[in-house]
Amino acid sequence: QLQASGGGLVQAGGSLRLSCTVSGVTFDDYAVGWLRQAPGKELEAITFIRSEDGAADYAESVRGRFTVSRDNAKNMVYLQMNNLKPEDTGEYYCALDTGGIGTLENPPEYDFWGQGTQVTVSS
Repeated sequence: QLQASGGGLVQAGGSLRLSCTVSGVTFDDYAVGWLRQAPGKELEAITFIRSEDGAADYAESVRGRFTVSRDNAKNMVYLQMNNLKPEDTGEYYCALDTGGIGTLENPPEYDFWGQGTQVTVSS
C-alpha cells in the first residue's frame, strides 16, 4: 500500500516536500518512482530512486529543481520540490517497481501506486 501526502497550494518559486508511505511490502527490494498527472494530460514519470545504491534519475522537466530521497528504515520516500512552476500543477503519486530498477519511460511502467496528493502552483 502506498500513500502520498504533503501536497498543497503554493506560489510559483515556492517549495513543497511530498512524502510517500509504503506498507505491506518488503520496501528494501523495490525502486520507488514519483508520477504526476497534470490536468488534461497523461500520467508521466518524473523521478525514481533505487534501493540498493540509492541511484536516482529525473525527467528533464524537473531536473535541478526536484530531489528524491528514501529512508528504508522508515519505509518512506520523499520528494523535495523547489522553484515550483505553474506547469508542475497536478496530482502526484508514488509507485513501486518490483523489478527494483525504476524507469522514466512513459506511460509509466510501475507495478503499484496508491492515492495521490494534489499540488497546485499559482502564478
